Amino acid sequence: MTTTSDNDEFPDFAWVVGEEGSDPMVLSDGVPFRQDQYAQSGHYDHVEDDLRSIADLGVNIVRYGVPWRLTEPEPGQYDWSMWDRALAGCAEHGVEPIIDLVHFGLPDHFSGFADPLWVDSFSRYVEAFLDRYPEPRWFTPINEPAVTADNSGLWGQWNDRLSSRPDHARILTNIVLASLEALARIRSDRGGWWIGSEGFLVPVAVVPKAEDSVEKLRAWTWLVWDLHFGRDLVEDNAKYLETVDDAVLDRIRSLAVTDRVIAGLDFYPSSVYAFGGDAPEWSVQERVNFALVEFRRWHDRYDVPFWIAETSNLSLGVEDQIPWLHSMANGLDELRSDGLPVRGLCWYSRGDQFDWQSELVNPKGEVTEVGLFDVHRQARPVAAAFAELASRGV
Repeated sequence: MTTTSDNDEFPDFAWVVGEEGSDPMVLSDGVPFRQDQYAQSGHYDHVEDDLRSIADLGVNIVRYGVPWRLTEPEPGQYDWSMWDRALAGCAEHGVEPIIDLVHFGLPDHFSGFADPLWVDSFSRYVEAFLDRYPEPRWFTPINEPAVTADNSGLWGQWNDRLSSRPDHARILTNIVLASLEALARIRSDRGGWWIGSEGFLVPVAVVPKAEDSVEKLRAWTWLVWDLHFGRDLVEDNAKYLETVDDAVLDRIRSLAVTDRVIAGLDFYPSSVYAFGGDAPEWSVQERVNFALVEFRRWHDRYDVPFWIAETSNLSLGVEDQIPWLHSMANGLDELRSDGLPVRGLCWYSRGDQFDWQSELVNPKGEVTEVGLFDVHRQARPVAAAFAELASRGV
């Protein structure tokens, strides 16, 4: 159940479940390999059943995407069969999708995110999607732009597998530009909302001398938001983008938005980083408390409504799922009581994932036990706990 405000299209507070569909290119024994979470989980064979299981929890919003590479297998040639099936399933079971159009991977006919040619092609894909499907009103054009750029252009792990500051700057701005171009088309067509999703790091100084490192990382994480929202860049970030074409940066500034936006802050136990020493054995509550402070700091800077677009027990055990869920829910309730515009929480994901212990880099099919349902599609105790919270609304 969601609680809907009178004057907003997106609920005042939404309880949401996501379907994990990441599909970046990685290396397997030195050979390019397409990570395909839908194939790993069996979702391709269980689309309707999986949507039904979400609806049966009393949840009526799902974060959902079909890999772009499947919808556009050849340049300009679209195959809408999976989107047709998924959206029909959503309608049948009474769940409204937040449309996710790119989730870490590109179609095979692009070399990677550094090549700007994909940006215009993505805009054409968005236009074709809008022409075919008039109903969707909530969109995440590109999932986690900064995480995609970091892994593809800085850490050398996904897709382009590049690892330099200029490469990363080019990839990040290409992704932000593509995201904003998509939003411009969505808004022009139907006034839709950007329901965001972005990795949210929580840096913690475990010794006082590490405070400077924490501040630098925090400023670094602001870059993707400053670009999307049209904020003035901090000095170090402005220098970082000096190698980017001025025309790209000008276009980004011209498209920046802050209205009809619910910023997505994706926070997991693994999102808390220790600086200055080894990480202590932080409890669930301690990790959430660190995040609440950082959420407030983020909102002080941007003054934009936000939601937790992804959370789960990632990096902790299955036994920590319910404590994590309750701690997060209580923490968000505290923020809302203090007047912060927190608009929802999404458990990510419905089912278990694969290979996220290595951020998808080692494609061994190792189960990442974070789902409300296990790999056999059996509900875990956390599913009932989530359903109970959803039934209460806010």
